[in-house]
Amino acid sequence: MEQKQEKTRLFGLIGKNIGYSFSRNYFTEKFKTEALQDCSYVNFDLKSIDQFPEVLKKNPSLSGINVTIPYKEKIIPYLDKLSRKAREIGAVNCIAISSQGKLKGHNTDCYGFKKSIRKLLKPHHQKALILGTGGASKAVAFALKELGILVTFVSRNSGENTLLYKYINATTFDNYQIVINCTPLGTFPNIEDCPPIPYEFFTKDHIAFDLIYNPEETEFLKRAKAHQAVTQNGYDMLRFQAEKGWKIWNK
Repeated sequence: MEQKQEKTRLFGLIGKNIGYSFSRNYFTEKFKTEALQDCSYVNFDLKSIDQFPEVLKKNPSLSGINVTIPYKEKIIPYLDKLSRKAREIGAVNCIAISSQGKLKGHNTDCYGFKKSIRKLLKPHHQKALILGTGGASKAVAFALKELGILVTFVSRNSGENTLLYKYINATTFDNYQIVINCTPLGTFPNIEDCPPIPYEFFTKDHIAFDLIYNPEETEFLKRAKAHQAVTQNGYDMLRFQAEKGWKIWNK
């Protein structure tokens, strides 16, 4: 676990195996560019969410925290309050810490995804498949519903409003014009991995969106692009949600 730096305001990321960290790189560069010399950002790589209280205890100057896989849902019992959207979504990726030390959970993934995908949407984009059922997928589903798009989850396990991977076929692709990868499959260094779907059924009328940003073009996006699908990675989403979080931390 990284130790805090001697700065007035400390921010950080809670997650597991997060050496790649978009957030740390993004905010470190932001603080440098904007001459915010009293701010620093570190990773808190936790083997278990049970270590979270210790992070708070050892870092009293913490002013805001981002949360990533696999703790977006597991973090909730440790918080004092949730925003309306975070409560409805059931996942948190941003925590504001008050001057009294109270923790309020927010979900800025929803905002980031919605802002990122909106520019790609056309009238025929009416239904979406969401690959994965974790915290990020819940935020994506919430955003799509706000945009009036119907969603179905895809998983290896049965569940409500959930389709099993083995049942995805040409008819599925006829009915769903947006496919979003919310799984970690394809993340560096395992860049040859991708969700087990029949990529040959993508067309120019489909959007393939991957929440992963490293690598810039995942195997999922490459295969969809080969069949002329419109593709988008997760970089803009992360940038938008990061700036939304910064506003929350500085209210």
